[in-house]
Amino acid sequence: MKKTLGICFVGVMCFATQAFAAPAYQESQSVKDNPHSLSAGIAIDQQLSAVLSVDNTYRFTIGNQGGAVDYIFKRGQFENLRAPLSWYVGAGAWSQWDHDEFGARLPVGVSYPVTKRLEMYAQVHPELDLHDDADLQLGGALGVKYHF
Repeated sequence: MKKTLGICFVGVMCFATQAFAAPAYQESQSVKDNPHSLSAGIAIDQQLSAVLSVDNTYRFTIGNQGGAVDYIFKRGQFENLRAPLSWYVGAGAWSQWDHDEFGARLPVGVSYPVTKRLEMYAQVHPELDLHDDADLQLGGALGVKYHF
């Protein structure tokens, strides 16, 4: 399942980058110029999830399968691209409701401003499962956020 999500992530981001490159490039400055914002959206992270992002730094995710909290500590812009694609790295924690599992995660992703207020993002996050015995696993997320 998680491997399939990673393949979907690559496909969606390739399509979105080409399909929306020209219009989004002109409007992309609004999200960068207003870092103190609130955004909400949906994602496939803890299955189907609601996402709330504060100041483009703190991301709260609550879904059918569990919840997660991430702190985005580093952001950057890919240079020399036609599309305004940016990257981010964070640290966070996650928990699953039904299996009583929990742990830490390291989200690494890309974001793409589709319009002036709408942003798509995709990420992979290596996870350290701390329930019973420490176990490493890989997760991923696809999401869309609307900036207020």
